[in-house]
Amino acid sequence: MEFEESGIGEECGVFGCVAAGEWPTQLEVAQIITLGLVALQHRGQESAGIVTSDGFSPPTYTALKGMGLVNNAFKPEDLLKLRHGNLGIGHTRYSTTGMSELQNCQPFVVDTLHGKIAVAHNGELVNAAALRKKVMRHGVGLSTSSDSELITQLLALTPPMEELDAPDWVARIKNLMTETPTSYSLMVMHKDVIYAVRDPYGNRPLCIGRLVPISKLHGSGVGEDDTEGWVVSSESCSFQSIGAKYYREVQPGEIVQISKHGVKTLTVVLRPEGDPPAFCIFEYVYFARPDSIFEGQMVYTVRQRCGRQLAIEAPTDADVVSTVPESATPAALGYAQQSGLPYVEVLCKNRYVGRTFIQPNTRLRQLGVAKKFGALTDNFAGKRVVLIDDSIVRGNTISPIIKLLREAGATEVHIRVASPPVRFPCYMGINIPTKEELIANKPEFKDIAGYIGATSVRYLSVEGLVSAVRDGITSFREKDERIGSTTESTLKVGHCTACLTGKYPVELEW
Repeated sequence: MEFEESGIGEECGVFGCVAAGEWPTQLEVAQIITLGLVALQHRGQESAGIVTSDGFSPPTYTALKGMGLVNNAFKPEDLLKLRHGNLGIGHTRYSTTGMSELQNCQPFVVDTLHGKIAVAHNGELVNAAALRKKVMRHGVGLSTSSDSELITQLLALTPPMEELDAPDWVARIKNLMTETPTSYSLMVMHKDVIYAVRDPYGNRPLCIGRLVPISKLHGSGVGEDDTEGWVVSSESCSFQSIGAKYYREVQPGEIVQISKHGVKTLTVVLRPEGDPPAFCIFEYVYFARPDSIFEGQMVYTVRQRCGRQLAIEAPTDADVVSTVPESATPAALGYAQQSGLPYVEVLCKNRYVGRTFIQPNTRLRQLGVAKKFGALTDNFAGKRVVLIDDSIVRGNTISPIIKLLREAGATEVHIRVASPPVRFPCYMGINIPTKEELIANKPEFKDIAGYIGATSVRYLSVEGLVSAVRDGITSFREKDERIGSTTESTLKVGHCTACLTGKYPVELEW
C-alpha cells in the first residue's frame, strides 16, 4: 500500500487489437481497446490515447487522446469517430519521463517516407540522452520530452542498407533494439499490421490474447475458425473483460507480427552472450493486477508464496494476521497459512477517497491515511497483530496506521514486509523516489521499528523473493510450439532486482 502513497509510479499500459477475417469488420475495435485500457488503468492515470486504422492502402488513421482516467478521457460520442477502425493501439500513461501534458499523450503518429506509423510504448530508455542527440543530428526536431516520441522518430529514420523504395520495418525495429537494449515493450502499427515488440531483456511485460465467441470463452477446443481477432496487452488481466483467451507472452527480444491472418514471430533479437533476462520483479510484488499471468504463473499465487516465505524467514508470537488493503492481501493470506495464525481484517478502506488528496507534503499525506482507513476494532482489540504490507518506502504511511491500531486496542503490532527494502532508484520505467528519500538509506532504518512505532519490523529477503517468484516458473520456459524461434537465450530465467541490490542489468549511460 505504501507504494501508492509514496509516489512510486506504475509505469504505463499498452493495448492493441486487430480484427480477424474480412474487413470492414463487425468487431468494435475501438470499444475493445477502451475496455482493455480500463483494465490497465492501475498502470497509469494521467492520460489515455487510442489510434485506429482502417488498414487499407493508403490507411486512414484516427486518433483520440485525453487527460485523466480512461472513462473521463473518452466520451461516447468521441469513440464514434473511431468506429471504422479494423485495427488499433491504445495507451494509458504514468509519466516517468516527460511532463504530464496532453502533448506527451500516446500513441504517437508520424509520417514516414513509406506512410504513417503509430507507436505506443511502456518503459524508459536507459540511453535516451544519447539517442536524442543522434536523432537531432539527423535534422529531426523533437516536440515532446517523451521517450515514446524518440522511439517513433528512430523508427522513421532509414536504417543502413535499406533500399529507398522497399521499407523493411523488421530491420528498422531490429535497428532500434540494437541502439537501445532496454527498457521497453512497444507496439508499432503500420498499414494493416501491428508489430508487438519486447526488449531483449524482457524488462517490461507484454502478452497476446485471442478474441473468441463468448459462448466458447470458457470452453476448450477453440479452433482457428473461432478467432474473431487478436489483442496484445501489457497484462493478461485485460483479456477476460473483452472476451479474449490468453494465448502467450511475447518473449524477450521477440518481434511479433499481428494481422487479420494471425500471429507470426518474425525474429528474436538476442542479448549479449551470457546475459540473463531481466523481467522487473516488482511487477510481481506490486505493479501488476493480481489476476495477471507472467511467466506461466498468476501474480496472486506468487504474492501468496512471498507471504509463506516471509512467515518462514520472519515468524513471531502473535494472535492474528492481517494486511494493509489491498495489494498485500495475498501475501497476508500466505503468511497466515504458513504460520497457522488466523487471518482477520483490521482495517476498513474507504474506496471513494481517490488519489487526488495525496500531496507531497508529509503532514497532508499522514492526514490522507486517516481519511482512507477505519479500524475494525472487534477483530483485534486486546490481541497481538502481525500486519503484512507490500513495502515501507518512506515510513510516513505505515506509522499512522500502527498508531491507529494501537489506539483501537492492539497490544502489539508486528510489521512484516512482503518485499525487500528498496534502496536504489530505477532507471527503467518505474518512478522511485531519490536514494536519499528512501527509508532504507536513512539512519532511522537501524531502528525502524522504533521510528514507525511498531513492536518489530522484518522484511522478506532478496533471496526469498527471487525464490518465491521462480518457484512457479516451470512449463513457461519449455519450448512452446506457438513461438517460431525459441532459443536457449529466450528459455533463460532472470529478473531485475536493481532497486533492491543496485545491480542493473545493463550499464547505464549518463
